[in-house]
Amino acid sequence: MEDRIAALQTEAVAAIESATDRKSLDAARVTHLGKSGGITRLSEGMRDVSKDDRPRLGKLLNELRQAVNAALEARELALATESDAAALAALDITLPGTRSETGSIHPLTHLLDKAVGIFRRLGFVLADGPDIETEWHCFDALNTPADHPARNEQDTFYLPDGRLLRTHTSSVQVRVMESQAPPVRIIAPGAAYRRDEVDATHLAQFTQMEGLYVDRQVSVADLKGTLEYFFRELFGPETEIRFRPHFFPFTEPSYEIDIRAQALGGKWMELAGCGMVDPAVFEGICQKRGDRVFDPEEVTGFAFGFGLDRLAMNLIQIPDIRMLVENDLRFLQQFPA
Repeated sequence: MEDRIAALQTEAVAAIESATDRKSLDAARVTHLGKSGGITRLSEGMRDVSKDDRPRLGKLLNELRQAVNAALEARELALATESDAAALAALDITLPGTRSETGSIHPLTHLLDKAVGIFRRLGFVLADGPDIETEWHCFDALNTPADHPARNEQDTFYLPDGRLLRTHTSSVQVRVMESQAPPVRIIAPGAAYRRDEVDATHLAQFTQMEGLYVDRQVSVADLKGTLEYFFRELFGPETEIRFRPHFFPFTEPSYEIDIRAQALGGKWMELAGCGMVDPAVFEGICQKRGDRVFDPEEVTGFAFGFGLDRLAMNLIQIPDIRMLVENDLRFLQQFPA
């Protein structure tokens, strides 16, 4: 038995070291370590060995396995090294390398980051919510009447179960008020969806930035000061800003905001909607929460919102809003990293 173990070790190691490729190496592995291999057959013969010799021969068998496995690993490494060397031998290191492309930040992402940074300095925090919403969060909680055009299936993407793709991120404001007591000071950037015909100035999915501030004694002066500071930080200190009376079902009074800045070609541009939160919205939130922490007799607040895509479109002076979503490298490479 002892001689058979020594002979098998010599045979196995010699077969492994003479393997010229992975196929012959695998064949040597199966021949000596497989289920019907020589080492397996020797192991099965241990049942006929006397009890006195079994420990010594068992140790020799273990040493045999270790020697064969070590030889296999060494030969496998050698074959891999030889293969790499052969591949590199055909490589012409004098050829010019492949130029690596340097990426850049998408103009919409750049604008969003800048806007978020300004609002953070004013004490606003980021809030998020689901893109698939209920009618209550998207319309009812915002005092939107049942016959409002926005609730029509021609304007909004409805799902079979009655839910819908949010038409604005005001639904995030509602969810924050459901879960948090005043004071609330949040911004909610994110995707919104409307059944618009896609053309040079409209997208079915666009990026919106909305904000909400609720506390005791929040006034129109706070609204005006906040948004004037934001737009002048974004477009420059010489930016002109005007507030025009408007109507939104969830704010009263309500305003449209126009700005005129050199970055926008020096022309007046309608940019955002805003207003003081309608007391009916606060009443709806109180009923939903089951308490009076948003009692309109105790708290006031303002809300605002604007589209980032159209703003980016005007800032970088492009004629078609679709250029922002086409992922055309010829367009994107024009912007600095």
